[in-house]
Amino acid sequence: MPSAFCVYGHHRQLAQRHCCPNWRAQLPLEWREQVIAPTSFRVFREYEIPARRIIGYDSNNQPCYCAYDYRLIDLRSDDDEEFYTALAYDESLVAWRLHNQHWLIYRCVGAFDENDHGEQQLSIAAQMPR
Repeated sequence: MPSAFCVYGHHRQLAQRHCCPNWRAQLPLEWREQVIAPTSFRVFREYEIPARRIIGYDSNNQPCYCAYDYRLIDLRSDDDEEFYTALAYDESLVAWRLHNQHWLIYRCVGAFDENDHGEQQLSIAAQMPR
C-alpha cells in the first residue's frame, strides 16, 4: 500500500495520483503572472546530511523551477561527557524562471542565536542557481 505522505512532506489526497511540491508557496504575489509553471519535477536527496534539491520542468522539458534546502548538524557537548546534536547552519533557496528567461531567486539563511534574525533575500539572476 502506498504511503499517504509524499516525498515533500505534504499529506496527499487519495484521489491525487502524483505528489507535487507547492512551487508557489514562497512566490510573491506580484510575480505570479511572470513565472513559467512547471509541469513535472525531479527530486534529488542527499543521504549523509539532511538535504534535497527539486528541479521543476516546463512543457518543453526545460528547467523553470529550482529549490533546495539543507542543514548542517554539529555534535556538541557542554561537559565533554554527554553529547547532543545542534543545528550549525540552515539554508534554503527557491527560484522560478521568468518569461524573460531570467530567474527570480528567494534565499533564506536561518538564525542561530537570539540576536540573529537570519537572512532573507530576493534577487534576479541570468542563470538558474546551482
